[in-house]
Amino acid sequence: MVVSCTPTPGSPRTAFTAAAPKSASEHLLAPTDLIEIKVFQEPDLTTSTRIPENGRIIMPMIGELPLAGMTVQAATGLIRDRLQTRFLANPQVTLTVVEPARKLFTILGQVQRPGTFRFPERETIDLIQAIGIAGGYTAIGDPTRVTVKRTVNGKPEVLKLDAKRMAVDTSTPIEIHSNDIITVGERLF
Repeated sequence: MVVSCTPTPGSPRTAFTAAAPKSASEHLLAPTDLIEIKVFQEPDLTTSTRIPENGRIIMPMIGELPLAGMTVQAATGLIRDRLQTRFLANPQVTLTVVEPARKLFTILGQVQRPGTFRFPERETIDLIQAIGIAGGYTAIGDPTRVTVKRTVNGKPEVLKLDAKRMAVDTSTPIEIHSNDIITVGERLF
């Protein structure tokens, strides 16, 4: 799977190309992943669902399953074990990620290309990289006046940062999280 570099109207910009993980079984399941579960010769157990924010899906016969944070391989094993323990002898389970969760961040203010961008698959980015993805600062952008808004444990948090200092001192990078909103302020003359 390769992430496209050409934005389509109404879709978030993608500023980089990322190679797919080594195998689909290594994908970490996350809320908003669309998954399909099939059990060989058991069509009534076929389940297609989007993982809810709480990370738990409900599957026929075995009920609630906490899948978020598990690899596809581990989740498949959990489903197989639950089915085997309760109902079926040696069930053959296939779990497919039909549509992975969209990990996005937004950058606004005094950058060349403000907008919403997609994270590279299985990678993290820091604040300086996020500003670079948005094309860098405008002529009046002030790297000493950057804010990052995020939700931590259900509560909003605002970080006021000096990206100019961070660009020089790379020992303490600020990692960008999914759904962060970054704002680059305007220089005061």
